[in-house]
Amino acid sequence: MSKPSDQPSLRWEDHTIVTLDQRALPHERLLLRLDTVDDVITAVTTLAVRGAPSIGLAGALGVALSAYAHCSPGSTGGQQAVRADAQRLAAARPTAVNLAWAVDRALGRLADGPDAVLAEATAMIEEDREVNRQMVAHAVQAVRDRCPQRPLRLLTHCNTGRLATAAVGTALGTILALADAGEVTEVLVDETRPLLQGARLTAWELAEAGVPHRVCVDSAAAAAMRQGLVDCVLVGADRITARGDVANKIGTYGLAIAAAHHDIPFIVVAPESSWDRSLADGRDIVIEERAADEVTSFGAVRTTPRGTRAYNPAFDVTPASLITAIVSEHGVHHASEVRT
Repeated sequence: MSKPSDQPSLRWEDHTIVTLDQRALPHERLLLRLDTVDDVITAVTTLAVRGAPSIGLAGALGVALSAYAHCSPGSTGGQQAVRADAQRLAAARPTAVNLAWAVDRALGRLADGPDAVLAEATAMIEEDREVNRQMVAHAVQAVRDRCPQRPLRLLTHCNTGRLATAAVGTALGTILALADAGEVTEVLVDETRPLLQGARLTAWELAEAGVPHRVCVDSAAAAAMRQGLVDCVLVGADRITARGDVANKIGTYGLAIAAAHHDIPFIVVAPESSWDRSLADGRDIVIEERAADEVTSFGAVRTTPRGTRAYNPAFDVTPASLITAIVSEHGVHHASEVRT
């Protein structure tokens, strides 16, 4: 099995953020160089940079870009401009709590100057790598405890690997660790409509790692469970409430319902930074709704009659009652314990 690259999904280089353009994958590996806050916001909103941990790190580095642009050494005059940029960065995608969390953390060092802001942002990249390692170790054990049979047939949704984090990933990182231990027969990858993050990105990461996998349309997942093709479902999260309700890529809620019906473990793998304990439950989560043309067209080709409207939420909320366990770097949280 080949070893995927250990390079983080984004890095700071010569006062520029360098990252892979995820819109171009799997056909091209295009590097993006983000020089301004507007560049970062565009990259996040167009999903050139995506995945809750990654957009948080991009936001933090965006605060550093702003600090260098507006705050000369010994001056405090530009701090208001940096704070305004930070607000715009945090609002770029409202559902993933990691973005606002990381932006606020970087902004907290603004009084110490641009170098301090950058040091905080780059420290967060290194922290994310260690968080990934700890979280995956806990999640691997959580899967083994609930799925004693080996090897495993796993199902995942969207992309939660190294493209979405600074290291191996959350749910996909867990799948890769299990595969590396010889415990995976096959991974079913939901294509993840409408932008195909599963088909384009997760399948690409699994192919790079040499893990057997098949892509299925989102609506085939329940049938796969009924046919006995799935032993466990592993997904990530963009925001987790105090009671354990989880916002994740649209389609996750339906997967959880199907998994519960078929008595299949449904495990969420996400860092502590994805928790928002200021929200009591999932009804309080703001769900981003994206442009209609993501649904009414495929690529540049219109697939619906002109004038057709679309319902295009980027995320849905899975209630804690449907979740077997939530795993973070701190360990395994059983959904019933979280609710209590």
